[in-house]
Amino acid sequence: MKIRLGASAKMIDFLISPFIDYAFMRRAFIGSFVICFGAIPVGIFMTLRRMSLTGDAMAHAILPGAAIAYLISGLSLLGLAIGGVTAGLIVAALAGWVSRVSQLKEDTSFAAFYLISLALGVLIISMKEANVDLFHILFGNILALDNDTLWLLAIISSLSVFILAILYRPLIIECVDSMFLKSSGIASEAAHYGFLFLMVINLVAGFLALGTLMSIGMMVLPATAARFWVNSLDNLIIISIIVGISGCYIGLMLSFYFDMPSGPAIIVSVGAMCILSMLFGSNGGFLRSLLPLRHLKN
Repeated sequence: MKIRLGASAKMIDFLISPFIDYAFMRRAFIGSFVICFGAIPVGIFMTLRRMSLTGDAMAHAILPGAAIAYLISGLSLLGLAIGGVTAGLIVAALAGWVSRVSQLKEDTSFAAFYLISLALGVLIISMKEANVDLFHILFGNILALDNDTLWLLAIISSLSVFILAILYRPLIIECVDSMFLKSSGIASEAAHYGFLFLMVINLVAGFLALGTLMSIGMMVLPATAARFWVNSLDNLIIISIIVGISGCYIGLMLSFYFDMPSGPAIIVSVGAMCILSMLFGSNGGFLRSLLPLRHLKN
């Protein structure tokens, strides 16, 4: 009995001691927790509206603004956030305008501006001649979050949830019947550009913690994993957030015990859960589809 209690105590200590003993681990988990509540619901609508690749393009589009802010104010938290949001909104507005006044599809327009933005951002950062800072901007360092960053992440997440609550019904209607929403006039425009704004601010939040190359993963992967288990939107949101928080916890543990980069470890953990869902999910999983169909019996 004592041996069992001792093993249980060691297991509990292994699972929670990093967060009890080290403040930077607590801040990292709180930051990832906050990001999950703001970004994952937006990521669900991204997957339902087939805008995942658009979100990836937007994640790179914020880089020039952050790079310019970096040259002006260094690694100032507020400067990077303002620069990223400004650049993201400009690229979103330009890409949307080009797609509406030309023959280009919206995804092609976003891809063009994303490539230009990514190259421009890297060139601007390279002017500073500090490769380590470029690495942190591209891949993030969630273990370095401070209290000011946590407050900013909490503000962005709260604003995202509030705006999403307002746009919730129009976004659902657009996912079901986009033509009906377009016929309503201004509601379609408000839903479209409001959702692009939500994408930008959550990508900036992810950028501050996970870096520009990793931020989109926290929005898309949990939503993708959850779709292999449930059908209803309410359950999809719940399962997606659970998957995201679990992936953040596992990634931080891997980073702590095996000295892995924290941001990529988190995304790989969520990605592994996504692959497992693709294989074993009860709602269209690959292995589930191999099972013989059940027939009705009298």
